[in-house]
This record gives sequence, structure tokens and C-alpha cells, in this order.
Amino acid sequence: MTSSQLSAVLVLASQDINKTVRIFLYSLIFLLSVLGNVLIIAVLIRNGRMRTVTNLFLLSLAASDLMICLFCMPFTLMSNLMRDFIFGISICKGAMYFMGVSVSVSTFNLVAISLERYSAICNPLTSRTWQTKSHAAKVITATWAVSFILMLPYPISSTLVPFTRYNNSTGNMCRPVWPSDVIQQSWYVFLLLVLFLIPGIVMMTAYGLISLELYRGIKFEIVNRKSSRERQASAGSVRPGDGDGCYLHPSRRKVELQQLQAHHGHRQPSQTAGGKAKLNRVCSNSSTTNLMAKKRVIRMLLVIVCLFFLCWTPVFSVNAWRAFHRRSADRLLSGAPISFIHLLSYTSACVNPIIYCFMNKRFRQGVLSTFSCCRGGGRGGGHRGNGRLCRGPGAEEDGHTHTGGTLTRFTYSSSRGSAQA
Repeated sequence: MTSSQLSAVLVLASQDINKTVRIFLYSLIFLLSVLGNVLIIAVLIRNGRMRTVTNLFLLSLAASDLMICLFCMPFTLMSNLMRDFIFGISICKGAMYFMGVSVSVSTFNLVAISLERYSAICNPLTSRTWQTKSHAAKVITATWAVSFILMLPYPISSTLVPFTRYNNSTGNMCRPVWPSDVIQQSWYVFLLLVLFLIPGIVMMTAYGLISLELYRGIKFEIVNRKSSRERQASAGSVRPGDGDGCYLHPSRRKVELQQLQAHHGHRQPSQTAGGKAKLNRVCSNSSTTNLMAKKRVIRMLLVIVCLFFLCWTPVFSVNAWRAFHRRSADRLLSGAPISFIHLLSYTSACVNPIIYCFMNKRFRQGVLSTFSCCRGGGRGGGHRGNGRLCRGPGAEEDGHTHTGGTLTRFTYSSSRGSAQA
């Protein structure tokens, strides 16, 4: 075997490996994305008590991510592997349109979630006046309507563009054809700003302010615990007026301590002492839980922002590159590179359910509650056996996120919840 024949065999082998790897990764991401988003939609639809403001946005996000899986991944993989779009011009226009709509809705939903969390955590008192389910439904409807209108240039301009392969055969590409280079460049720069840079800046700002607020809460928690320990060491016990390590609003603390005193007034001294010891343990555990939860949420917010830029930077950069210098972009990125770049952007549809839902304990409880109740209903007695589990998520009206409940602004955090309606 000559060196040229050997090199040709190696090239063919590498191409086969690339195809196999691409098919495996696309299939894996597709299955995980579809299963994750379908599960989110099923849980939020079947469990009425989980239909809160935050979860309405998550339902819309799951629907848009599911559209990305169904309308983007199969056509992208097939056309890249075959180097030909074989589905016809109607599918070309429809696929390009729904690709754009799903990406737009998904991005706008991520921005809406970040703003909703910022308002619920950093301005909890004022947010209660307008953060309602009806307001969330209006925002979601506007998001979808704007996205459908915004992406109209895609079905108008998309068509099948013939090209010649390396073996002199003819294939077709599904691409938008613009009247001029200036219009094409303006369009992709517009998308780069509206669907990537501006949303990324908004999300970074919102989550940065949330992290700062939570960090202040952590410092407040640490100082409060330290002063509580010092008072306990000096006085030997916790007096009703002292700081007790609880993350409570001063007025609420006063009311609760008065109630506790009134309650203890009807008990024996030994019972009162036991009540104080129990209160001390509960407050200490609650303080530690709040502290750990805040640290987890700060890390999660950093992960959200990093993954957003990691998933979407390559594809938007490539689109802008193609708009200004298509020949070099097609020459260097055709085949496996552009396929993996698209796969990286589609990964967002897979990681969004994990970050926003499955990493959350209440949502996991909602999954167990929904399917446990479904199985129990079939047997007739399952609701009684799993009563606590079926009621678990519903008892918490926010129904979703760590960033609500114990994680709103300072002392209001213990009762706020996540933008509940």
C-alpha cells in the first residue's frame, strides 16, 4: 500500500469516526432534552399547585427548548451528515422559521426568569404587587408573539441553494438568501445583539445583583450567629430580647417571641426551659440551612451565566462571521466543526431542565408527587399512603426555586417565596 493510499484510508476512517461520534452525541443530547423538557411540562401541567409565577416561565422555557430539539437537531444532523438538504423547500422554510422562534423564545424566557428572580429576591415587597400569574401569562404571550414576528425574515428569505460537492455531485443547502450583503450583515448583527449580547448582559447584571444580595445575607447571617454565640457564652442562656440566630425581620421576631412567651406562660417552668432549648436548636439549624442554601444558589447562578455564554457564543459568532466573510467561514467550518458548534448550542436545551428544575429539591418532590399520585390513583389507596408526598410541593406555594423562600432580601426571606401569585 502506497503512502497516498494509506492517507486516503486514514481520512476515510477519521470521517467515519467523526460521523459516529456526531450521531452518538446528537442522539444523546436529543433524548435527554426531549425527556427532560417533556417531564417538566407534564409535571407542571398535572400538578396545579406548582403553577406559580416562576414555574410558568419554566413551562414556557421547556416548550421552547422542546421546539429546539424537534425542529433544529434532526434537520441539522441529517443535512450535515449527508451534505444535502433532502426535505424540500417547504420543510426548509418551516424548519428555519421554527428554529429562529424557538431560540428567540428560549432566550427571552431566560431573561424573564432572571428579572423575575431579581425582583423577587432584591425587591420582594414591591414585587408582590405586580408579580402575579396573570402578569406572567401576559409576558409569556408577548414573548412568543414577538418571537414569531421577529423571525418572519427566515421563512421569507430561506430557500434551497444548490452547490457542487467534492465528487462533482450536486447537493442543496437550506439557507436564507438576502437581497444584499448589507441586509444580511445587518440582520445577523441585529440577532447577535438582541438574542445574545443584550440578554447576556441583562442576565449577568441580574444574577450579579442577586449574588451580591445573597452575599450580604451571608455576612448578616454570620455576624448574627457570632453575636448570638457571644451572648449565649456571656449570659449562659438565650433571653427573649436577644438575637437568637434566626433570619427574621425585627418586627416579626418581636411578634413571634411575644407569642412564644404567651404560649410558655401556660406551661410549667420545666416545659418553658425545654421550649427555649428547642427554639435555640431550631433557629441554629435554620440559620445554617439558610447559609448553605445561599452559597449553593450563588454557585448555581454563576453556572447559569457561564453555560449561557458557553453554549451560544460559538454559533452567534459563526453567524456573524458568515455574514461578513462567507467563503472563509464555509471553508474552515464545514462538516464536523459546524456540526459540533450547533450541537453545543443545542446542549442548552438539555442543561436548562437540569439547572432550573432537577437541581431543585421542590421540583424533584413534585416529580415524585405527580407520578406517585398517578400510580396511587390507579390502585385506589395510593393517595392515603403517599399523602405527605403528594402534598409536599403544594404546601409550598412558590413550588420551585431556592432563590425564593429563604433567599429573598435579608429578613423578609423566610416568608416571601419565589414570586408567588
